[in-house]
This record gives sequence, C-alpha cells and structure tokens, in this order.
Amino acid sequence: MKKRISLLVMVACVIVLTACGSNKEKVELLNDPYMDQQFLMGTYVRMQIFDEGKEDVLKIAFDRVKALADKITVNEKGSEIDKVNEASGLKPVKVSDDVYPLVKKAYQYSDEWNKGFDLSIGKITQLWHIGFDDARKPEQSEIDDALKLINYKDVELDDEKQTVFLKKKGMELDLGAIAKGYITDEVVKVMKKNDVTTAIIDLGGNVYVLGKSPRKSDGEWKVGIQDPNQARNTVVGSVTTSNKSLVTSGIYERNLTVNGETFHHLFSPETGYPFKNEIAGVSIISDRSIDGDGLSTSIFSMGLKDGLAHIDKLDNVEAIFVTKDDKVYISKGLEGNFELNKDSGYDLVKLKGK
Repeated sequence: MKKRISLLVMVACVIVLTACGSNKEKVELLNDPYMDQQFLMGTYVRMQIFDEGKEDVLKIAFDRVKALADKITVNEKGSEIDKVNEASGLKPVKVSDDVYPLVKKAYQYSDEWNKGFDLSIGKITQLWHIGFDDARKPEQSEIDDALKLINYKDVELDDEKQTVFLKKKGMELDLGAIAKGYITDEVVKVMKKNDVTTAIIDLGGNVYVLGKSPRKSDGEWKVGIQDPNQARNTVVGSVTTSNKSLVTSGIYERNLTVNGETFHHLFSPETGYPFKNEIAGVSIISDRSIDGDGLSTSIFSMGLKDGLAHIDKLDNVEAIFVTKDDKVYISKGLEGNFELNKDSGYDLVKLKGK
C-alpha cells in the first residue's frame, strides 16, 4: 500500500465568524474546532470540523474510513480485494458499490499511464513488502516471474454484474496508489451530506481543505508541504488554497536499504524495481483526492521535466516537485502562490528553457 509524505495544514488561533452553509443559512464557525485522530490504514488519520454543533459528524466520518479500509486493503485477509486476488485465474468476484468504482478508476489510470501505474502490480509490492517488518529485496528470478503477472489488460471488469476477474492465476491487485484518495473523497461527501461547511481532512498526508478558512479574510487555507528529507512537521514551503486536495508521493518515508543501496516504495510495472529519477517528492493539488493520488504516482514516474510539462497541460491541477539535489520546482499556476520556507535549505528554481 502506498504511504504519503504528510502535508501540514497550518491552522493557528482562528476567530469566531459566520459563513454561508449549504442550506444558505448562517453557520457559526468555532474558535477551536472539533477534532479526532485515530491510527488507521497504517497511518494517523486526523479530522477537524469548524461548524458549531457538528461534532457527531466526526464519528460518522471515521466509521466511513474504517468500513472502506476493511474492504480495500490487501494486507489483511477477508477484504473484498483479497477475495478478488484469491480467485485469480478461477472466477469473477462480485464486489460492493464501494469497491467497484475504485477498481474501475484504477483501471482507467492504468490504461492512461500503463508505464507508471498498473492496478495489477500487487505481486511486485507483496514481494518487496516495503514498509513492513518482512521487507526484502527479492531475487531477480522472483521479480521476473512476478512481472509476467502484471498487466492491467488481464483485469476484466463487468459493469452490469459489478464483477472483477483476474485472468491469470497468481495475479494480485494493489489499489494503494489511489485508495487513500478515494477514501478522502468519500469523507468529503460525508461532511457535505451532514451540512459541514468547513473542515480539514488528513488521511496520513492526503489532505483536503473544505470550505473557507475562518482564519483569513480571503478565506484561503495556508497548507505546508512536508520536506521529504526531514522529520514530520518540517515544511519546504506552503501554498494557499481552499476546497482542494493535496497529495504527496515521495521516496524517503518508506524504504528499504540493502548493502548500502536504498529502495523506495514506488514501483515500476515494467521493471519490478522502484522508479529511478531525480525526484524526492511530488505534491499534487487538485479538485479530487483520488485524482491527486493517481497523478502523484504517475507524474513521479515521468521524472521532473516530463512530469512538470504534463501538469502544465492539465486544467485545475498544480504540482510542487522536490528533487534530490535540494531544489524545488512548481507548475505555472502556483507562480506567485507558493512560498518557500527560507530556512529549508532548498532553492526555488525554474527548469532551463521555461
């Protein structure tokens, strides 16, 4: 499963004021938000709600996270994805309304980014198992055998029956590259359904800032981007935004060192090894978290030059790249918005020719 470098939402002492709610009535925003934090999906999930009288929505939101995680994870027996994997080469498996849209979206990303994203990469991620106690560097023969089972085109979806079939025995899905994004978006739906207008949702680095910040007159949240080379709560810089998702993929928080060589957890479906390029971390700002999740991996796989060029072609998507040589690059739409932390030790630069 994919783990994120955390993004830090900097919310200091806010003042009590009113803002328009979804029911077009005045909604009182709290000085100190309702907040809960739980350890789920191998990370800390933290939510804050600023609407007066909406504390009970925290439980509803966390229940939604738990229910989805139980259905999607590949690291515990009994999940729906685990059942699909067990039936590989044998039969289609019907999945729930919660899981089928996620699998279908993962297939769409695989079709678009087949060199950088493949939902059937599970055999490789399980071989390496980076981030777990039994992580190891597999033998080349093991990797070669696993690569034979990685091809998104061998995943058969039936929209009418809502089934998933892995055509080859031994194939395995791993939806970790977009699962947290999907769950984050579902939590946003829970918030809106329960008339929450202002909240911060952080699923271990998949951050969504809902509504307008009560702290600033322009209503924009100030969001810090985690430095991929430092401990948590150390930021490389910040952006201001609202009603947006922020997702980061990086190489330093989850890795494996063997004989002096470090391997991170973002794997190429072509080689069975982690992607090799100059990027240490890439953060995606988008309307939906599932898109930020999928893009963070896919753009990472492209490297700096091609990844930045691709982002600049997309509507309503921005990105921040941190490279291994301590430089920061931003997409065109963030010019004038991104603020570099002067004490970070990084330089904000532009690609030559840009």
